[in-house]
Amino acid sequence: MKYFEVTYMFKGRKGSKTMKAQNRMDALSMAKLRLPGIIIKIIETSAPVEDRFNEFKKQLFNTLLKPKVKIDSLISSIRQLGVMTNAGISIHDSVREVVKSTEDKRLKAIFNNIDDALNSGQSLTEALNVYRNDVGDVTIAMIELGENTGNMSESLLKLAVILEEIRDNRKKFKSALRYPMIVLIAISIAFTILMVYVVPKFKAIFANFHTVLPLPTRILLYLENIIHNYGWYLLIFIIGSIATIKFLYVNNVEFKKGFDKYILKVYLFGKIIFNATMYRFTMIFTQLIAAGIPIADALDTAVLTIDNTTLKDKLAAVTTSVQRGMSLSDALKDTGLFQGMLLQMVSAGERSGTLDTMLEKVSDYFKMRFDEIVDNISSYIEPILIGFIAVMVLMMALGIFLPMWDLASAVKH
Repeated sequence: MKYFEVTYMFKGRKGSKTMKAQNRMDALSMAKLRLPGIIIKIIETSAPVEDRFNEFKKQLFNTLLKPKVKIDSLISSIRQLGVMTNAGISIHDSVREVVKSTEDKRLKAIFNNIDDALNSGQSLTEALNVYRNDVGDVTIAMIELGENTGNMSESLLKLAVILEEIRDNRKKFKSALRYPMIVLIAISIAFTILMVYVVPKFKAIFANFHTVLPLPTRILLYLENIIHNYGWYLLIFIIGSIATIKFLYVNNVEFKKGFDKYILKVYLFGKIIFNATMYRFTMIFTQLIAAGIPIADALDTAVLTIDNTTLKDKLAAVTTSVQRGMSLSDALKDTGLFQGMLLQMVSAGERSGTLDTMLEKVSDYFKMRFDEIVDNISSYIEPILIGFIAVMVLMMALGIFLPMWDLASAVKH
């Protein structure tokens, strides 16, 4: 919806009113019905402050507080739709049955609204597109594929398999991170307790030294002062920063682009995101090629399922190159995302007519790389954790004992 400022003339006086409409013609029609006198001009304008504030509150609520669809419930519902449509039951009746059977309240509300949309003449893709943030780009892309090919049941069943793969990858990643996160939380709690209860007692002793304290001690006392006086503010700032980053990532395109580009350069996490994304892309692309979808159309659909905008932009360029007549292997090479070995496999598949088989091997390679990193994530992170613990213990030891040693040396002399 857009905002338009309508200027009109009534009884010799000029007036103006802001209206909300889809386009200028709709705004003109609304103005003729609602405003007296003659319409002089209509210009597009920015939203009123109150409306912008209300939109911001709505976005904030949707980002932070709106209940999320559980992926297990979504998989179950998609599989149920696939089985029912495969049995010859209409999509309308299948959707109604999902509404009755699902226990996920958010998903029940979504499919209930989809049923109304289908009854009003919309396609399943159009009805689901409103809930893209809830069901994901993969779901929209595969259902659109089913409608375009006329084989909805096969697309739904493949979608269920893809969502299960995504769920398993997420679970594996979260499970691998559990140990490092527990260690970091334990270290943070121990450090906070030392700062709150132990360091203040030494602070009173150090105050009587009447001398310049060593640098580690001054750092320790400085940290203690921050935690003691601004601890709650610091905690609120950290929580607020996380919430702000999440909000901007969902609602600000430029911020998302910058974040997606940066995260790929972060140690370990960049490789995990890269391999997980490339695995999802090649897996879906392989499924589409195997189903007989033209390469350009399959690329378009597979690219829609990518979350990282940096990778999405690079892979989207492959579609343009293929449409211009470039071979798939050359187009993939231009992205700089594929190793020579993988490009050779794709090229061999193109020449031999076994592209889907070769792409499946490429997909397996990215999955192997993802599994290798995630399965060994503890061994990658442990040196960092050990180094962090060592620095913390060393700082505590030097900060507390160096003044004691200096005092002992002064007493001896």
